[in-house]
Amino acid sequence: MTDKINPDDFPEGYRGGKYIRGGLQVAAGAVPFAGGLLSAIAGAWSEGEQEKVNRFIKHWMQMLADELREKEQTIVEIMARLDLNDERIAERVESREYQSILKKTFREWAGAESEDKRVLIRNILANAAASSMTSDDVIRMFVDWVRTFSVLHFTVVGAIYNSAGITRRAIWEKIGKGPVREDSADADLFKLLVRDLSTGGIIHQHRETDYAGRFLKKTPARPHAASTSTSKVAKSAFDDGDAYELTELGEQFVHYAMTDLPPRIGYNAMGNSASAAP
Repeated sequence: MTDKINPDDFPEGYRGGKYIRGGLQVAAGAVPFAGGLLSAIAGAWSEGEQEKVNRFIKHWMQMLADELREKEQTIVEIMARLDLNDERIAERVESREYQSILKKTFREWAGAESEDKRVLIRNILANAAASSMTSDDVIRMFVDWVRTFSVLHFTVVGAIYNSAGITRRAIWEKIGKGPVREDSADADLFKLLVRDLSTGGIIHQHRETDYAGRFLKKTPARPHAASTSTSKVAKSAFDDGDAYELTELGEQFVHYAMTDLPPRIGYNAMGNSASAAP
């Protein structure tokens, strides 16, 4: 494996500025879409700006180093969970389709957003190698969901998975939230979470199905003869009537993203050493 980027090794001061400018010019050739910009920046610095620019570049390179370490850790953890002596899994890992998923994931996933999301990505890739429950197109969509939705979205998904038929009020309480006003930002946020997950095809209100799995239309409630007591208050963000459950896609997402395969070998990220799991 090539040496890792270590920003602490960068030379300081005037000479360091020259080295960093040279590094930017090299990076310009390696990053086509930003090459012209990086070259222009490298040539435009005055020596009086060197100290500020050096600090900025050092922080930037530290961010890149952190991202590379995070992706390296993720790949190692995936491999630690797979039985490569299983011919089916070995063929899957080496297949063009699986390699395509890996490339997409690490190309589009910036990393360093949160440890929770890193674990979701790791689980998806590990389960995608070990399981054939769903298609690669669906797995790619799961990766997109991790990038698009927040950790709080997935907390709601977990609450519904563990209690199918749960109401909005019960979801809010289960994720550890207390009473809030209906016109509060928290109430608006919760409505947004439910709407995102509903339109995204991850959750839906409970609906009856027939023997073929077709959804049945709801029978409209008969209006009362005397409807003078109809409430003028809008439906609550924390309604306690309608029941929510995961869609089939949502169920598969939980299987792939929220189910951790047990490691087959132990890995020490600090010492880069591996050992067989007991």
